[in-house]
Amino acid sequence: MSIFYVLLVLCIIGYLLWLANVYLPMQPVIKNIINFIVILFMIVWLLQAFGLMAGVGNLGIHLH
Repeated sequence: MSIFYVLLVLCIIGYLLWLANVYLPMQPVIKNIINFIVILFMIVWLLQAFGLMAGVGNLGIHLH
């Protein structure tokens, strides 16, 4: 995955999040929850993109 693709995705997601914060009428609590979820998702995606975290589908509890 190229750095250009990562930056492009970050810019697009950031712009869409800004549009939602500015133009969608929501209660501040709901905006904060949406912002937190999007930022958390982007952090996980970045960690996976740079190979610092295994895929979320691979995570699980193994009882031996």
